[in-house]
Amino acid sequence: MEEIVNRVANSKLITFNLEDLYASGARMTLDISQWLEEGFILREKSFRKSVTNHNWTPYQDTYVALYCSTDAIVPAWAYMLVATHLQGISKKTITGSLEILETILFTEAIATLDTTPYQDSPIIVKGCTNKPVPENAYLLLIEKLQPVAKSLLFGEACSSVPLFKKKK
Repeated sequence: MEEIVNRVANSKLITFNLEDLYASGARMTLDISQWLEEGFILREKSFRKSVTNHNWTPYQDTYVALYCSTDAIVPAWAYMLVATHLQGISKKTITGSLEILETILFTEAIATLDTTPYQDSPIIVKGCTNKPVPENAYLLLIEKLQPVAKSLLFGEACSSVPLFKKKK
C-alpha cells in the first residue's frame, strides 16, 4: 500500500491568518448622548461637568468607540474632550462603531507588517476566523502583500480561490 503524502504540508504555501493580527483587549462603546440635555442639546458647562465627573476606570486598557445614539449635532470638540479623559486610560479611542474601531486596529497592524517573509512566496489568506475581522482588513492585506507575493489565494489549501499570480 502506498503512503499518503500531504502535498499541502510539503508545499511552499504560506498560510496567513488575519486573526493573528487581532489586537488583544476588551472593546467598549461609550454613548455621549448621556451627557446631552434630553439626549440632543449640548450645553458646554454641563457637558464638561458630566465628562469630568464620569467614572473612567472601567475603560482601563480597553479600546473605546465613542458615538452618539441620538440625531444630535455634536461638535468635534465634544469627542475630543471625552478623548482627553481617556488618554492614558484606554489603549485607543476613536469616534464611530466597533466595526470602525476594528478596521483602524487592523489598519495599524497591517501597516507595520514586515513583508520580508512573504517575498516571492505563494500565500493563502485564511478565510475562517473566530475573532471579528472586518472585510476591509482583507483588502488592506492584499494591498500590502500583492507587491511581494508570488501568488495570493483565499480560503483553505484544500479549497482555495485564486486571487493573484505574479506575471513571469
